[in-house]
Amino acid sequence: MLLFIFSFVLELGMVPTASMERTVLVGDHLLWLKLPYGPNIPFTNYRLPQLRAPKPGEIVAFRSPIEPDAIYLKRVIAVAGDVVEIRRSVLFINGAPLPEYYANVRANRRWSWQENISPRRVPAGSLFVMGDNRDNSEDSRYFGPIAVKDVVGEPIVIFWSYDAPSSAWLDPNWLHQVRLYATALTHVTQTRWRRTGLLLCFR
Repeated sequence: MLLFIFSFVLELGMVPTASMERTVLVGDHLLWLKLPYGPNIPFTNYRLPQLRAPKPGEIVAFRSPIEPDAIYLKRVIAVAGDVVEIRRSVLFINGAPLPEYYANVRANRRWSWQENISPRRVPAGSLFVMGDNRDNSEDSRYFGPIAVKDVVGEPIVIFWSYDAPSSAWLDPNWLHQVRLYATALTHVTQTRWRRTGLLLCFR
């Protein structure tokens, strides 16, 4: 039963970067739902049918268009047919400003090209995604819209959160990773207990 659930229904993931702060923090460990997005059939190159497409405002996990083996976590800003524009860091969808209660933007940041993007229509079968931490996110402003078919799931809950820097989580040495998780047993104050059980499907 567990094999079936984690093959087709649920997936475990960990957040190693700050692109979604303040909504999702470095060191958050997530459970995401993948059944509606056509999960892969184990040991084959086939996928189940995709049952739904993400909607604006939802957070999704997807295959990176620039790092094929990486999974990115971003928020859907616009869907196929929508026109996206950024003027002086204000996001406009179809000509109307979009209130973004979730966006984390530094008040004293330097002027950058990302603060002004000319109107562009999201192509069919695509999504325009952005990180909530606008000054520290590689997203559709850089690599363009992503394909809906590349979405692998949507995060639903944080089941554990541990305060360690991105460099520790991104370290490819498996011995270092084991040591990192082992420190949780002796550094219990670094566990963010208040984030345990936090639902992301409503954020």
